[in-house]
Amino acid sequence: MTNEELLRFNTKLATVNLSLQQNAEGLTLTDGELSIMVDFREMLPRLKQSNLQREMLVKAARIKGQPMPQTLIDATAGFGEDSLILAAAGFQVQLYEFDEVIAVLLKDGMERALEIPELKEAVGRMKLVCGDSTEGMRKLDFKPDIVLLDPMFPARQKSALIKKKFQLIQRLESPCSTEEQLLDAAVAADPKRIVIKRPLKGPYLADRKPSYSLEGKAIRYDCFVFARN
Repeated sequence: MTNEELLRFNTKLATVNLSLQQNAEGLTLTDGELSIMVDFREMLPRLKQSNLQREMLVKAARIKGQPMPQTLIDATAGFGEDSLILAAAGFQVQLYEFDEVIAVLLKDGMERALEIPELKEAVGRMKLVCGDSTEGMRKLDFKPDIVLLDPMFPARQKSALIKKKFQLIQRLESPCSTEEQLLDAAVAADPKRIVIKRPLKGPYLADRKPSYSLEGKAIRYDCFVFARN
């Protein structure tokens, strides 16, 4: 990141008492006390093939009987952890992140991960787009096999389980898309499957009942299956 770009971001972030700092470790978002960065090295234990096969997200996304790589849109990328798991499992993933600060942190983390042998192949299957996925999914030049949605709407942000460092992220501007707009855009992309990550006891996204759900201890994946030639 150039000094001019860093200055532009920090001028905007000053209004919420945050700043981006570039150091030897990478790009960091901080308020002077708490800090956060994208470091995919923390994900390495989960990326072992024996562990990937047990990941509920992989089970929810993979279309049985169809060879890999299957194409997947992660419409709410955040810090890219789910996309990395899916890419490591063999999916070709296009990530959308609405907030430009989160997107630039994710871009920095992906670039550093490409220099790590254990991460290079998986990250090479990830393509990041900074922008509104509700617009992007309506303008795709291909039909994805799967769309993943993990919207962080206010009802979820109140959870006491959120780590303190993610309080920094919550100061950033949230996407203005409604649940209905997000789900409608996912349907418009004409995938074979939509997978929605929800809290275990949370309501259905946009009050639409899925084809089926996979439940874990704290997370539920609601899956919509569509017939497509």
